[in-house]
Amino acid sequence: MSGLPPCPDCGSSLTYEDGALLICPECGHEWAAGDAGTADAEAVVRDSNGTPLADGDDVIVIKDLKIKGSSQVVKRGTKVRNIRLVDGDHDIDCKIDGIGAMGLKSEFVKKA
Repeated sequence: MSGLPPCPDCGSSLTYEDGALLICPECGHEWAAGDAGTADAEAVVRDSNGTPLADGDDVIVIKDLKIKGSSQVVKRGTKVRNIRLVDGDHDIDCKIDGIGAMGLKSEFVKKA
């Protein structure tokens, strides 16, 4: 279109200007023109030491974590391979040997 950034909520390229605001007609989201880059800055997931994480990284659990709804525990020092970053309360989706698929918070892991 006219070089306007896509909507940070839905990704639509049909954004338009209304004064100092940018508006998405598909989802109705409004944001200031200078705020377009902040959505990308917030998307960086960091481990407990502040190191940026990416899809496919290996991490190590730094604290014993109780598994909700179970009597099992993920022990400190457990290596988790091939993580996948997601949005939401838990930043990391992964599979842990002997336990299965689960979500982890990035504050309880460090990059291996």
